[in-house]
Formats: sequence, structure tokens, C-alpha cells
Amino acid sequence: MAELTRLHPLEQIEAELAGRSNPAVTITAEPYVAMVDVRLPADVSGTELLGARLPTTPNTWEANDAVRAIWLGPDEWLLTSTAHTPDELTGRVRETVRPLGGTVVDVSAQRIGVRLTGRRVRDVLAKGCSIDLHPRSFTRGSAVQSNIAQAGVLLLALSDAGDDFLVLVRSSFAGYLADWLLDAAQEFSGAQECSAAELTDPISNQE
Repeated sequence: MAELTRLHPLEQIEAELAGRSNPAVTITAEPYVAMVDVRLPADVSGTELLGARLPTTPNTWEANDAVRAIWLGPDEWLLTSTAHTPDELTGRVRETVRPLGGTVVDVSAQRIGVRLTGRRVRDVLAKGCSIDLHPRSFTRGSAVQSNIAQAGVLLLALSDAGDDFLVLVRSSFAGYLADWLLDAAQEFSGAQECSAAELTDPISNQE
């Protein structure tokens, strides 16, 4: 029987993403990571799974070196891991949540990550997202379910400076979103990097 090879949904566009990267905006396709959806009764929220506490504050995430736990609802979290395979993550989490009346489902194939870094990434995201991403409102540890250019995403802040974000998007929408991000970032890719626009930019001048 032929062995199936899993193809990254952004494989065809990775070279273009790298070629258009600059200090103002860098867009990177993240590798596949293991992901599980966890449901637990509300009275046992705050449980630790693989050393990471399930956050109880809405729209937040917590992490350790191996696992990131993202709040999705009062009784639902998304766990992602770079240290475990999908089967390993599902099995180990199930051992903990089953005695607590919880459930776990492997959703590793559901989403793919796109990383955005640079001092103009908020300007890019603001073109297609209505969330206030200023550091005073959306700091490291924040996570929100929203839309970017009509694509449903899970958006995480990875820094306090507002220059590092992770977008988790449905795999089937990854190509569309990557194309949109490249187009939205195009004005910040020139050698002059829109120096005139910076004088009147309402987002960058609120630092």
C-alpha cells in the first residue's frame, strides 16, 4: 500500500511569503502542530493539562514549553503542541479529562498557523479585522475568535509590543488568507516603506 504524504496547504506559496518578507512585515507559514479540542464541565475549569493551566479568563491563552492552551468558551479550549504527535497529545490529554467528565477530539488537520511579525503588521491586519489590536488592548496572552477578510480565524498576540501575532485559520482557507495578507502588506514592502504614510498613520502614531 502506498504511503500517504501530508502536504502543507501553503507549500506552493511559501517561497513567495519568504521573498516578500521585510523588517516592516514578515509573513511565515507555520509547520503543522498537534491540536486537540477539549471540553470540560465548568466546575473543573482551571485544570492543568500537560503542565499548562486551562485559562478561565475569556479570550486568553497560557503556555509552557510544550503546550499552549487557548480559551474558546466557558467549557472549551484548544490545546496545541509542538512536542507531541496528534496521537500522543490526544491520548495523554484524554487520560486526564475523561475521569473529570470531559472529552477530547483530535483537530490537528483543521487549522494551520500563519505568523506575522514586524512593526507594520497591525496596519496589515486592520485592513481586514475589526478587533482593536493596539498593545494597550491586545497584549501577549490575548486570543480572539474573529474574521480577517471574511475568513474565520483564531488570532493570538505573542508579544506585548503589538508586533508579533499568530493566526490560526482553517486549512481550506489558508491559501486565500495568505494571498490576502500578501496583497494587504504590499504597500509596506517598498524600499521607502511608505515614510509619508507613517506621518498620518493613526495606528502607528498611537504608540
